Amino acid sequence: MQPEPYPVIVSPIDRKSDAFRKNYDENGQTLERLNDALAKARAGGGERYTTRHLEAGKLLPRQRVELLLDRDSHFLELCALAGHEVDDHATGASNIGGIGLVSGVEVLITASEATVKGGAVNELGVRKAARLAEIAEQNRLPSISVIESAGADLPNQHKIFVPGGRGFRELTRRSEARMPTICVVCGSSTAGGAYIPGMSDYVIMVRNQAQVYLAGPPLVKMATGEETDHEELGGAEMHSKISGVSDYLAEDERHALRLAREIVAHLSWRKLGPEPLRDVEPPRYDPDELLGIASSDLKVPFDSRDVIARIVDGSRFSEFKALYGNTLICGWAHVHGYPVGILANNGILFSESANKGAQFIQLCNQTSTPLVFLQNITGFMVGKKYEQEGIIKHGAKMINAVSNSTVPAFTIMTGASFGAGNYAMCGRAYEPRFLFAWPNHRIAVMGGKQLAGVLEIIRREAAAKRGQEVDEQQLEMAKQMIELKIGQESDPLFATARLWDDGVIDPRHTREVLAIALSAAHSAAVEGSTRWGVFRH
Repeated sequence: MQPEPYPVIVSPIDRKSDAFRKNYDENGQTLERLNDALAKARAGGGERYTTRHLEAGKLLPRQRVELLLDRDSHFLELCALAGHEVDDHATGASNIGGIGLVSGVEVLITASEATVKGGAVNELGVRKAARLAEIAEQNRLPSISVIESAGADLPNQHKIFVPGGRGFRELTRRSEARMPTICVVCGSSTAGGAYIPGMSDYVIMVRNQAQVYLAGPPLVKMATGEETDHEELGGAEMHSKISGVSDYLAEDERHALRLAREIVAHLSWRKLGPEPLRDVEPPRYDPDELLGIASSDLKVPFDSRDVIARIVDGSRFSEFKALYGNTLICGWAHVHGYPVGILANNGILFSESANKGAQFIQLCNQTSTPLVFLQNITGFMVGKKYEQEGIIKHGAKMINAVSNSTVPAFTIMTGASFGAGNYAMCGRAYEPRFLFAWPNHRIAVMGGKQLAGVLEIIRREAAAKRGQEVDEQQLEMAKQMIELKIGQESDPLFATARLWDDGVIDPRHTREVLAIALSAAHSAAVEGSTRWGVFRH
């Protein structure tokens, strides 16, 4: 028997209005920019290196992932643009990662991008691998690593060596926590690349193709004087028959990937979280309208209820404290049958909205209901009146609640993300299970104009104290430079390249992305907390 349905949000949109058409066109342009960047990630090392890889009789890394997945399975790619336009890094940071179904089980899949410097790992690749490992650990996901790696990018070893070691530690910790790790070795995996199979629970190696050793024949000769070849030093057959590093000897890559699917099938994996509580009901409004709803200009507000109506089941939403603290919308809904508590910004955070948010987070923890944060926030309200009313202590209550909440949290950045508002709405530092951004998103301590204005005030006050005149031309130039710098550094592609989020997504795909993330999170137990830090009153 289905529970009583929640009320339907009334959210008619005029698709012919000037505001809608402007937003739709400009958000469409940002999506084109996003798609161009994603195409770079999918291209790997480029035509020359992908051709060379194929001519060697190997599958491309993305083909390997595709063959692992169940037919018609989703694949939620994560951190796809890590390294994009950051120095000489490849878009994707030489690693593919995401969540998909393998033998009916949600699995975290990673694959070395072997067409980029032989799959060598750079510092952003280490950070991306660490984030993917964190996702597997937090959500209790089995993982499959498809590797072909030259190890560390040696010219940059000083940026890799110390943090890179943590990845091996996390492999063994996931094993201890009964989260199976499966490694498929498709090519040469040297030095640090050799420790991934060495520390995985299951290892599959491809005959005449996989090679795993701490040091290759040239280094062995230099270090010990011993003459050896690749196969007897670290070949798949040797490791399967002599060293025992390999558990399965595959005849070719397709066979290796079938063996990985077979291993997942015999795990008899069971989720610890509850099943969806309701039948799935699509939204009553077209998700395509989100492109016209989300403001392309962050100074122009939009009603987050219109967003909620296009991502939740049946556009149904049970709002909490609708008449109080109305710059923060709180309420309950379902996404693909999973119950969620939603917190969505509808303006700057005042004391009332912060108190409301803190209470709502406590209520959701009381019933073990996952949280969804729709973040479009310029920060907390400032000024003498608000400071005297205790905006700091009230904001601290909400941050306390976010920090100590134990239910899975999911954050979607639908617009601005400035200042302490980022913290209160479960930004990256507060460890949401997943965090995604829309292409109109901007993130910074504050906006460029505001920061330039602060700079101007400080310089004018400093000049007045010294009894000097302000050089207006120099000041104006400095303001323009800081605005330009903040504009560049708050750009969504700049942020995602540095792993400040788990990916920039098409707003129209928000519901599906949330559904996959929710399903993955329910592989682990979903339990709320009633333990909180001190609330200042």
